[in-house]
Amino acid sequence: MSQPSYQVTDPATGAVVETHPFATDPEIESALAAAEAAFETWRERPIDERVDITRRVAALFAERADELAALITVEMGKSPAEGVGEAQFCTDIFRYYADHGPDLIAPRPVPGHDTARVEYRALGPIIGVMPWNYPYYQVARFAAPNLIVGNTMILKHAENCPTSALAIARIMRDAGVPDGVYVNVFATHEQVASMIADRRTRGVSLTGSERAGAAVAAEAGRHLKKVVLELGGSDPYIVLDTDDVEAAVETAWSFRIENVGQACNSNKRMIVMDALHDEFVAGLTRRAAAMKPRLSGGSAADEYSPMVSRKAAEQLLAQVQDAVDKGATLHTGGTVLDGAGAYFAPAVLTGVTPQMRAFHEELFGPVAVVYRVADDEEAVRLANAVDYGLGGSVWSTDRARAEAVAARLDVGMTNVNTPASEAADIPFGGTKRSGFGRELGPLGIEEFVNKRLFYVQP
Repeated sequence: MSQPSYQVTDPATGAVVETHPFATDPEIESALAAAEAAFETWRERPIDERVDITRRVAALFAERADELAALITVEMGKSPAEGVGEAQFCTDIFRYYADHGPDLIAPRPVPGHDTARVEYRALGPIIGVMPWNYPYYQVARFAAPNLIVGNTMILKHAENCPTSALAIARIMRDAGVPDGVYVNVFATHEQVASMIADRRTRGVSLTGSERAGAAVAAEAGRHLKKVVLELGGSDPYIVLDTDDVEAAVETAWSFRIENVGQACNSNKRMIVMDALHDEFVAGLTRRAAAMKPRLSGGSAADEYSPMVSRKAAEQLLAQVQDAVDKGATLHTGGTVLDGAGAYFAPAVLTGVTPQMRAFHEELFGPVAVVYRVADDEEAVRLANAVDYGLGGSVWSTDRARAEAVAARLDVGMTNVNTPASEAADIPFGGTKRSGFGRELGPLGIEEFVNKRLFYVQP
């Protein structure tokens, strides 16, 4: 167990701000019982009423955006502007499912059979195990479709995010979500395992590390529970050509530095054609070197926030140092500021080879790794050379060329001339060691449903 309680540790200072005890076993039992009892009435509630409640949840995320952002600035270091944007994205997600959910789960006829249809029925209590890097957004994409379907939810948030977890629970309550439909628990890992094993739960959704995903999937498999996993990523960002290198660099850097590089689908591997490579690296290096730590609550474009914790910053430092020790070139940054805070100076790294940790591992922080390639074939081979398969993007003034390369990426989300196609109505998920299942969009609402055949003999 990483710490003795759920606690808020300000990553800017290292100071413990607030603590909450782990749930007791009787509290876990109470949560399970409440979710089971609420399911029987929630699933039968007219869908129009579930939609109205979901709309109120959406409205409250918008109304409380500033308050919500302030909480996660202290919890995990997100800049105020990014925090507000995350809360507003949650509004979009809940509103999308309120607008489109009923049609997405309407019964569908089976072609060729006038008296056969597939119905989309609620499953029961679903466990959500959520991460710290997007404390609201990750919960929204789990909770919104399940509210519409009629499932109940038991939510276990990251241990450093108790205040945002409680803020979400308040929004649910204030929006009129009935008791037991959404239950927040400060559970231990052992208690999560016991909830997965419990006969009353019907599935589990986890966003987090490969290690956590493997543990949850193993437990779910032992007890025959449906599982959705959104795990790590090391997304390729392939630049084939451009008529404006500076603009291309600016787009690539802005995406890489979002959330201080702590995003699963960030462009962690920039794969650049030989003719552009040196100018591209020089542009990234200038931008990284110009950034200063955000020490006073600002959110200027040239300021960077602390990473989630001092431990995370030191782990990233070890990965970068391993690469440098084995021959990679560190162009700028790659240091941790003195003191107890978690500030990691944004870095640019080239010359990474398969002998280095940085080639195979996810660099979950503000490090841009750039690879030089000679042609499209080499770019595709390098892009597919890792065990991750979350997303990727390909850039070119020749769209047909970019589409041809993008079509060969072994990922769950492939994009052309955009860093990522993120929206409430766009499915999100990966393949290989990046997990399985989808969230958001029309696919996200189908994960935890009983697709029941209803057949009447003619």
